[in-house]
Amino acid sequence: MRSLIHIVPGLLCLTLVLVHTALADTGLDPVELSIVSHVDSEQRRAVALLEEVVNINSGTMNLAGVRRVGEVFAREFSTLGFDVEWIEGAAFNRAGHLVAARGEQGVRLLLIGHLDTVFAADSKFQQLELLPGNYAKGPGTTDMKGGDVIIVQVLRALDAAGVLDQLSIRVVMTGDEEDRGEPLELANLALIDAARWADIAIGFEDGDGDPETAVVSRRGYASWQLSVSATPAHSSQIFRSDIGDGAIFEAARVLEGFRVALSGVPNLTFNPGVIVGGTEVALDADTSRGRAFGKDNVIAKSVLVTGDIRAVSPEQLADAKARMRGILARHLSGTDTEMVFSDGYPPMAPSAGNLKLLELYSQVSQALGAGPVTAVDPRKAGAADISFAARHVRMALDGVGLMGRGGHTQDETADLATLSLQTKRAAVLMYRLGPSSR
Repeated sequence: MRSLIHIVPGLLCLTLVLVHTALADTGLDPVELSIVSHVDSEQRRAVALLEEVVNINSGTMNLAGVRRVGEVFAREFSTLGFDVEWIEGAAFNRAGHLVAARGEQGVRLLLIGHLDTVFAADSKFQQLELLPGNYAKGPGTTDMKGGDVIIVQVLRALDAAGVLDQLSIRVVMTGDEEDRGEPLELANLALIDAARWADIAIGFEDGDGDPETAVVSRRGYASWQLSVSATPAHSSQIFRSDIGDGAIFEAARVLEGFRVALSGVPNLTFNPGVIVGGTEVALDADTSRGRAFGKDNVIAKSVLVTGDIRAVSPEQLADAKARMRGILARHLSGTDTEMVFSDGYPPMAPSAGNLKLLELYSQVSQALGAGPVTAVDPRKAGAADISFAARHVRMALDGVGLMGRGGHTQDETADLATLSLQTKRAAVLMYRLGPSSR
């Protein structure tokens, strides 16, 4: 019988051969294998960074907290040789934005994150809690401090593999994604400037929380206010040709017309959220609180309605507005109707470039043995920072951050198993987008 001292070296050689063959079969080159190995070795560090930033409250209006989270990420980018700048947000009534830049060659990549969460400073939901089964519960774990951590870990992996200098990178982490500052042209300036510089934009939001999907299209968001006025009179005189039908009937006609005309349009939604009507009405746009006074025997003089509209492309939004204005024009007797739109987030249309970038991302995922990645249904993807950037770049992809469930609630929970997976996917994708892609 042969001794173990003779058998083990043979087994070790066989094992190394099998491992090498398995890795070769993945379609990853040596640099990519180095990236993957580095990400695996950094999982504990990544979780520690996630805990550090989650435990700092950064509700949008907690300006000091948003800045503190920005300082943590500024520290991380500085250690990687990035030039770091804090864009003060006083001009748009928010904390500000973090911008980090490195490199002057290769493809120009914009990486997008945000520092704020929906949880105010007095929220009871404040700390990261590690749960059984490799989960972590905490404010902003998925939306989107986990995505911010992935950005850092991607850059660390590329640096460790010696390929970070092949790319030109700008990172923009906004401080007001959850509650946009105003005026919008100032709040969005840093992000749009970076997008105009970039070739490709990648957003590290969590999409629909499914690691088998990514976002190539986001519906835009606009708010609106409908104002209806009519001739007030005793209710017994309603429908007379010289008095008319009253403001409430006109508002009902308009809203029902919108519902009939728009409810069947794919990926378009229109929602009236608040309505007040009567003889005297008032509606505070900031608080969404209204009041109304009227009497059963008086024809309503005024109605105010506010709501939102979401469209998948600028063309779809323009068409919807035109159809709505056509419905307004057919007003009832004795009434006058006006509608004002206030654009918020533009649509991120599903362009050919975005679809190509998703294809490349899916190829990386399959090379990593994680299977293909498909596009998120736009109905499941709300507006996000990348919406302001997408129209300025030739390719854009979002929803590649840390996955989980319960976003915007006190059940927000991240699946830490996706932390390393999403980091590997993004890092290898960025490597493959290197000098040969331009």
